[in-house]
This record gives sequence, C-alpha cells and structure tokens, in this order.
Amino acid sequence: MAPDSKESYASGKPTPAGQGTVDKILTPANVVTMIRICLVPVFVVALISPWPDAFGLAFLNPWKAWIAAIIFVVISCTDWLDGYLARSRGEVTDFGKFMDPLADKVLVVAALLVLIELGSLPSWPVLIIVAREFIVSGFRLVASGKGKVIAAGIWGKLKTITQMIYVPMALLLIPIKALDPAVHPIWQVLTDIMMYISLALTLWSGFCYIWNNREYIKDM
Repeated sequence: MAPDSKESYASGKPTPAGQGTVDKILTPANVVTMIRICLVPVFVVALISPWPDAFGLAFLNPWKAWIAAIIFVVISCTDWLDGYLARSRGEVTDFGKFMDPLADKVLVVAALLVLIELGSLPSWPVLIIVAREFIVSGFRLVASGKGKVIAAGIWGKLKTITQMIYVPMALLLIPIKALDPAVHPIWQVLTDIMMYISLALTLWSGFCYIWNNREYIKDM
C-alpha cells in the first residue's frame, strides 16, 4: 500500500502523497476502514433475517438476495476508497496496513458462512479460505512482534478481488434459480469457475506471502 518506512509527524500535517507512514489512527482512510467492518452485520442481517416481514414489507422477500448483493458490493468498493484516501493524503498508517486487509477478511468470511447456512456453498472451500487466513494472520502477528508490519501483496489483493466477485455471483444464484431456471445452469457454471479461481489464488497468495517474508520465522 505504501513504503515500509515509518516517520512520526508531531504536527499532524499530511506527508506528500505516497511518502512515509503517518503515526496516527483517526485518519479519513482508517475511519472508512472501521465503517466497513461495522457494516458487515448490516449485510448479514439484510440477507438472512426476516426484516421484510418485520417491517410490513413482505413484497421485498424475493429481493433480499439482490439487496444483500448490492450492500456487499458497496462495502467492497469502500476498499478502494480508503486506499485512495490514504495515498492521496499521504496518510498511510501501520494501523491501516493491518486493518484494511482484516476488514476484507471479515467481510468475505461472513459472506461465505452465510452462503453455507443458505445451502448455496459447500463447507470445504470455506475451510480452505479460513485456514489460509488464520495462517497468514498468525504469520503477520509474528512479523509484527519483530517490528514489521507487512502490507498485502499483489496476489493477496487479486485473491480478495476474486472473492468479492464470487460472493455477489453466488448470492444472485438464489433469485436466478427461482426467476429464470433457463439461465441458472449457466450462471452456476460461471460462479463455480470463479470459486475455483478464487481458491487457487487463495492458496498461491498464502504461499507467496510466507515465502517472500520467510526471514521472520527463521528464529521461531
């Protein structure tokens, strides 16, 4: 996301765009990241709770998956926003480097668990994804204990992008199956392809992450 060098700015003024690391937490980019995490329960509730009936909006029940997919996409797009704010304002922080990928993980894992509950996804792909995230998160904690904050690499970002494409596709399988049975098999195949691409990137990015930073586990 930004260079690894860290500088402390007592004045609180932003550094030139893309330079250094600002030593503070409540930057606009970090606020967006925290809002993104707080919106994850909204997505889950929108998809699996009986809120249309509770609010006398039963006619929206067939559209719950569409609404949830839109919410997921909106939350996902804020990932670009916080990155843009951090770089353009020269306010890249160690907190942001840690929390930004964590926010993505929370959103994606929550969505995958909901898909399992709805019977739209088998559990084994989620086990692979969650295991990878635990391993990488543990590795990042080890590196952090040695004074190193490791930002997400290109393969990790591609992994996240494919996961964030897969989730809305899987969500839309639910209404498509009911509304257009002829399109459903085609959409199912496309969704499965995206799932396998995402799984491949999940495994490869995890391997690259550890291999490229293996010096941090030599003394373990």
